[in-house]
Amino acid sequence: MMDVGGGLRIGFVGAGFMARFHLQSLLGVRNVVVAGVTSARAERREAFAADADKQGLGPCTAFADLAAMLASGTVDAIWIASPNDTRLAVMREIHAARKAGRTSVYAVACEKPLARTVAEAREMLRLAEEAGLLHGYLENQLFSTAVQRGRAIVWRRAVPISGRPYLARATEEHSGPHEPWFWDGERQGGGVLSDMMCHSVEVARFLLTKPGEARNTLTLTSANATVATLKWKRPAYAEALRQRTGGEIDYSRRPAEDFARGLLTLRDPDGNEAVIEATTSWAYVGAGLRITLELLGPEYAMEFNSLSTGLKVFLSREVSGASGEDLVEKQNAEQGLMPVLDDETGIYGYTLENRHFVEAFRARRMPDETFADGLAVVEMLMALYRSAELGRTVSLPDPELETYVPPVARPAGA
Repeated sequence: MMDVGGGLRIGFVGAGFMARFHLQSLLGVRNVVVAGVTSARAERREAFAADADKQGLGPCTAFADLAAMLASGTVDAIWIASPNDTRLAVMREIHAARKAGRTSVYAVACEKPLARTVAEAREMLRLAEEAGLLHGYLENQLFSTAVQRGRAIVWRRAVPISGRPYLARATEEHSGPHEPWFWDGERQGGGVLSDMMCHSVEVARFLLTKPGEARNTLTLTSANATVATLKWKRPAYAEALRQRTGGEIDYSRRPAEDFARGLLTLRDPDGNEAVIEATTSWAYVGAGLRITLELLGPEYAMEFNSLSTGLKVFLSREVSGASGEDLVEKQNAEQGLMPVLDDETGIYGYTLENRHFVEAFRARRMPDETFADGLAVVEMLMALYRSAELGRTVSLPDPELETYVPPVARPAGA
């Protein structure tokens, strides 16, 4: 194993919610330095750099732009955590700097989803390969402690005796995203199907794949989906969202879906049929973000619910305070019996994810999850969107997906 000597020097593109989740998780990772950050908003990048320094992850420099960070010579790897509509431009700039010999960067990791369309995702992969970059797709749920442990047990104890799993169910639900751009179908690339089902289909595919096998050993054969806007186009909620986003988002005129259900059929290496059943929603009002996972096979079942925590706190009506997310992500209440995630970054998978990526990049090898996997995820999402638009099951492979753009992501009037 090759060691570059010293910690991997990471530069963040983006300083919002996701970048801060990664920053928090990096406290549990060895041999890493958060060396830089750039963001379009100066106050965010300055605050992020200050937090990295305060937590002992720096020294971190707040760069005015990506070009300055790439040319600094102080960064080895880029973590792309900027909005979806910026990621291809970021990757093009990294590619150009690398080809021109203007940067010390040799690795790049990108948050989910890799891109808004198959064409964009394919270009992201091509740019990384042409520039000779190590590349990784940041899908945290694969690295959830529960997923890692449960998958290992099922494949070690149950599958050799009774056979491969045939059904993976994945659900992710909360009451809506933090930032306005997530709600914008054109900027984000869709609604909740793009934003959250990218998690669900990939963790399900991971569970169905034998450890040590490539996930492309599962062959996708069909996709069927339904999408709807159940809550956020209702007049009162559309107006609340418009006010909350400073008038930027108006779901009374152009809503994105806040509910999606998808069914993907696959063929495993033994010729058996397998199914991924995924449901995602921005219209769920419970204690907070809820992730549920199931893996079913001939003589076994695995299940996980992120809100079924060991730690719970009851707060009576006499206990009042400001709203926040100090108990669970996307928290909806501060009273009653509430679940508490005592290790949020571990349960959601960010700590093990970043540990794996840092160790892989320091050893100058590809991580287990690459841009090729990110492309496969986008292909699944576009197949589901096309099914929902056509109102029928889509058989795969489908050449139409190469140029497909979901209706909600098309420019207004297109």
